[in-house]
Amino acid sequence: MTAAEDRSVLQLPAPAPDLELRYGDHPDAVVDVRFGRAGAERRPLVVFVHGGFWRPAYDRVHVRPLTAALAEAGWTTAAIEYRRVPGRPDDTVDDVAAAIGFLSGAPDVAGRCDGRLVLAGHSAGGHLVLQAAADLRTPPLAGVLALAPVADLRLGEELALDGDAVRAFLGRPAGERPDLDPVRQPAPAAPVTVVHGTSDEIVPLSLGRSYVAAHPSAGLVEVEGGHFVVIDPRSAAWPELLAALAAC
Repeated sequence: MTAAEDRSVLQLPAPAPDLELRYGDHPDAVVDVRFGRAGAERRPLVVFVHGGFWRPAYDRVHVRPLTAALAEAGWTTAAIEYRRVPGRPDDTVDDVAAAIGFLSGAPDVAGRCDGRLVLAGHSAGGHLVLQAAADLRTPPLAGVLALAPVADLRLGEELALDGDAVRAFLGRPAGERPDLDPVRQPAPAAPVTVVHGTSDEIVPLSLGRSYVAAHPSAGLVEVEGGHFVVIDPRSAAWPELLAALAAC
């Protein structure tokens, strides 16, 4: 990661989630649920997938400021954890699919949302929600919100993002796994919105633009700022995220 990026959102204080649920047997098969304030029962559940270049050093805790702000804005959220083992991408993708399937019928969130699902994710999590949206295992979605996503794995590999993170995630060249590359998957049935910072130096805007060029039905919202403004409730980009969710 480049030193020019403002990462202060990662250190913002946030309360613990309201619930921790399990969707499987392994240690990372957990979901942090946060109940939204008034009006959340009339809105979809936001299933959020955190970023961190698919690496074990980063987990769902760093998006708690975001989910707390969404709860204040009237959205119930479920921030999922998933296995992050370099060279084992199928475990990661399978976990995301399993968590979404579990949450689509979880009684613990009944009455706290309207029963629909919106997928949202940041950075590598943006890749994972775009991939999940094209996955036949995923139930029908109200929408998909990809924030600064690693949406084109081949381009990400060419740019050697974060010390060749794409190659480390896949364990092989990106060209050998087109099935895990959202830009090379069929367009999702659900509406997709990509929100990307114009001065993002961690996942450049070119990756978001590449996805929309491949899937013209997707919307692209370009906002001023870097990689983390799209998950920072204090930023000028925050209203764009809320507007994209409200459109679902």
